[in-house]
Amino acid sequence: MSAQCTDAVVNIVTEVLFQKYRTPKELAYANPSDIEQIIRPTGFFRNKTKSIMGASKKIVEEFGGGVPRTMEQLLTVPGAARKTANVVLGTAFGIASGVVVDTHVMRLSTRLDLTKHTEPKKIELDLMKIIPQDRWIKFSHQLIWHGRRVCVARKPRCINCNLEKICYSKDKTINTQAHRLK
Repeated sequence: MSAQCTDAVVNIVTEVLFQKYRTPKELAYANPSDIEQIIRPTGFFRNKTKSIMGASKKIVEEFGGGVPRTMEQLLTVPGAARKTANVVLGTAFGIASGVVVDTHVMRLSTRLDLTKHTEPKKIELDLMKIIPQDRWIKFSHQLIWHGRRVCVARKPRCINCNLEKICYSKDKTINTQAHRLK
């Protein structure tokens, strides 16, 4: 549900959705228009409803009602790509199968010269080479948090950034050398 939507809206909608539908089976066989009404604030609600219902059916019919615990299986679930699979595996099961690459991780990885790529899969592979596997889950959460609260897209808060000294981004809001001379 997070595509083209804020986390705040997704969190509100998800709470309402899971209060009404408590199991994958309930979601899999729900009335689509009921789900659409609940998730409407997230945008693209018709496609998202199809993905939610399709994912729920897949989980019920092919995985016995339990969320799969491998990347390969998760990638067969409607609406789940690598980012979602990495979030589920890492956050729900503590399985470090890769690095979550969302818009924040993409932006910060480039700003910090951790990658020269723009494609999520290639960025993920670059990060997996330089971040120890036992830190992939935490690293993803830390970079996402940092991107939401400090290194925001439109106007990064460089003055509050503990990574500012190693950042060479063209859109920095302070000049390191000039700032140090003051």
